Amino acid sequence: MWQYRELIKNLTLAEFKNRYQNTALGFFWSLLSPLLLSLVLWFVFRNLFRQEENFAVNLLVGIMAWRFFATGTSAALQSIVAKPSLVTKVYIPRQILVLSTVLANLISSLLEFLVLLPVLLILLGHLPLTVVLFPLIHIPYLIFIYGIGLFLAALFVYFRDMNQIWEVLVNILFFCSPIVYPLSIVPGYLMPYYILNPVTQFIIVYRNLMVNGTLPSLTSTAGIVIAAIVAWFIGNFAFERLQRRFAEEV
Repeated sequence: MWQYRELIKNLTLAEFKNRYQNTALGFFWSLLSPLLLSLVLWFVFRNLFRQEENFAVNLLVGIMAWRFFATGTSAALQSIVAKPSLVTKVYIPRQILVLSTVLANLISSLLEFLVLLPVLLILLGHLPLTVVLFPLIHIPYLIFIYGIGLFLAALFVYFRDMNQIWEVLVNILFFCSPIVYPLSIVPGYLMPYYILNPVTQFIIVYRNLMVNGTLPSLTSTAGIVIAAIVAWFIGNFAFERLQRRFAEEV
C-alpha cells in the first residue's frame, strides 16, 4: 500500500472536495449538522437528564464521535461500486478505494473535533490536559472504521440491499450507544452485553479524555485496541476473499 501513497492522497483529497462541491456552505455543513442535531437532542432530553453533569458537553462529544463512525462506514460501503472504472480498467489494490474514502471522513472528523475544542472551553471553563491524547484514541477508531468499511464495501458489490440494511443497523446502534443518555441508566443486568458494543467503548474513552480529564482504564484501552484489530482482520479477510469477482459484479 505504501507505494501507492500518492494515489491514496489524491483520491482522499478528491473525495473530500467532491463531498462539498457546489454547496453554499461547503465544509461548514459538516459542522452545522452535528451542532444542530446536538441542539435538538439537548432540547428534547435536557429535562430528562438535567441532573447529569456536563450533559450538553457529553452529548456534543458523543455526536462528533458517532458521526465519524456513521458517515465513514456508510461512505466506505459504496466506495467500490462508486468507482467502477478504477476496479475494471486499472490495477491497484482495491483496498485503496475504501481507505481513501475513510481518510476523507477522517479529515472531516478531525476538523469537527478541532472546532469542538473552543466549545468545550466555553462550556467547561477549561480544557482538560488529557485532550492532547485525542490522536492516540482516534487512530484505533480509524482502523476500526476502516475494517468495517472493507467488510461492507465487499458485501455491497454482491448484495445491493446492504446500504438499506446498514442504514437500519446504524440507526439501531445509535440508540444502543450512550450518546443521548448517560451510561448510568443502563440496567445492571444488561451492562455486560451493552458494553460489548465497540462504539460504546470508544465514546466512553473520548468523554474521559475530552470532558472528564481522566485517563481510560487499561480494560477500556485494551477493548478499543482489540476491537480495531478484530474489525480490520475480519474486514480485510472478507475483502480479500470476495474481491476476485469485483470486476464482473461492478
